[in-house]
Amino acid sequence: MSLIVRNNWRLSSRAFGLAAGVMGMAAGATAADLPGRAPEPVFDQERFNQRPVQKQTSRKWSLIIGGGGEYEPEYEGSGDFEIGPVPLVLLTYGEWLQIDPKGVTVTPVRHSGFSLSGKVGYESGRDADDYARLRGLGDIDFAATVGLKAAYKWGPLEFYATVDQTIDGSESLIGTLGIGYSAPVTEKLILGAKAEAIVANDKHMEAYFGVNAMQAAASGLPEYKAKAGLKRINVSASATYLLDEHWLVRGQTGLGILAGDAADSPIVEKKLQPSVSAVIGYRF
Repeated sequence: MSLIVRNNWRLSSRAFGLAAGVMGMAAGATAADLPGRAPEPVFDQERFNQRPVQKQTSRKWSLIIGGGGEYEPEYEGSGDFEIGPVPLVLLTYGEWLQIDPKGVTVTPVRHSGFSLSGKVGYESGRDADDYARLRGLGDIDFAATVGLKAAYKWGPLEFYATVDQTIDGSESLIGTLGIGYSAPVTEKLILGAKAEAIVANDKHMEAYFGVNAMQAAASGLPEYKAKAGLKRINVSASATYLLDEHWLVRGQTGLGILAGDAADSPIVEKKLQPSVSAVIGYRF
């Protein structure tokens, strides 16, 4: 958790997705794909599988470190944008453990394309004093989260569903239903795309988009009660390029579309929430 310092190293969910994508895309690339080796006459799909063939390497762990930046809304619903750093620290061990800046993920079940994972992480919250429009609304505290993910991989497609519960803080319960696609275009270039829908409970919606009587008096915004339901739809596209045996770069562009009571909140200035990010990483 100490990898991220509030406001100086603030990561959005899109940034975490970008970081996780780096690990997934790079994990299948081996030294056989890199300069200095004779190219294969026919493209070998196995080299880019997210689970490397055991005979290719006896090493069970993989580590990527690096960083980059993201241009995104100042807060969810903001009409103003900021550039923030994106630290990249990703460690995997075998097929069952992944540690990244957002938390620890354990995958005890993998069978015929299906996987089931558990995760312990955190919700960074929100500091109202950082943004003029939010002043008077009060802070949302930093808190721990626990979650589950069920996924099914079919060729280059992955269908997934997640549920995450915040312990203390906003006490949010958030569900995500999505589909992702990733595939190699050349020996070095991998393209990806993702679409997902996010739903949230009353407590999350009230914490991030509601305005009670006390907050209205302090902020000048009208009272507003945000109810549970569809909160947001996200779409994104990415490209990962393997520079050599160790170095890689990845860029991602995304668009979040606030929906339901979130979109109608007086806190929200813009329903469309675009973002652009890029990272460079070194794989050990």
